[in-house]
Amino acid sequence: MKGKFITFEGGEGVGKTTQLAMMKDFLASKGADAVFLREPGGNAISEKIRAIILDTANSAMTGMCEAMLYSAARAQLCEEVIRPALEEGKFVVCDRFIDSTFAYQGIARGLGADRIETLNSFACGEIIPDLTVFLDLEPTAAFARKGGADSDDRLEQEGIRFHNKVYSGYKLACERYPDRIVAIDCDKDADTVHSEIVRVLAERGILK
Repeated sequence: MKGKFITFEGGEGVGKTTQLAMMKDFLASKGADAVFLREPGGNAISEKIRAIILDTANSAMTGMCEAMLYSAARAQLCEEVIRPALEEGKFVVCDRFIDSTFAYQGIARGLGADRIETLNSFACGEIIPDLTVFLDLEPTAAFARKGGADSDDRLEQEGIRFHNKVYSGYKLACERYPDRIVAIDCDKDADTVHSEIVRVLAERGILK
């Protein structure tokens, strides 16, 4: 595919929204044709699935149900939006992708790394990020930064023990996929973190 696919990962409160906004401005300043997406979501069907996943009324949802809903939303996003954009030579930048399922459902929910890899492969086919930026900040500091968990987000309400497991999952993903995932220390000011991300993208040949 002619385009480049970049994903941003990390736990709650690490600053993904800020960094994605800065990346959007940066790519626009370079005249890049870029599509920015979020997961789950990014199209009408996937946004409806997102509402089901995050609804606090669905507290009885099993880990496997959760993983399969994420994968269903991802499959629709890949075929409806990501693949066509990459084939047109665009940058695609996504807030969360396969590594979120690895960390949240594979590790924190205990479904296992191998099972999630199979599920991700089934949902995405050959669509794999060229680079994944993992914004690295441990959960206690991240939640303190954002002022606590959102009351209307089922996953944020899971508690610090769960989010520590998520963090461990991301660390494991970094070890498992070192050629694709780059960890960026985000316990710094936003401009410094952004500059480090841009440096890595240039080093990897993603930005010319």
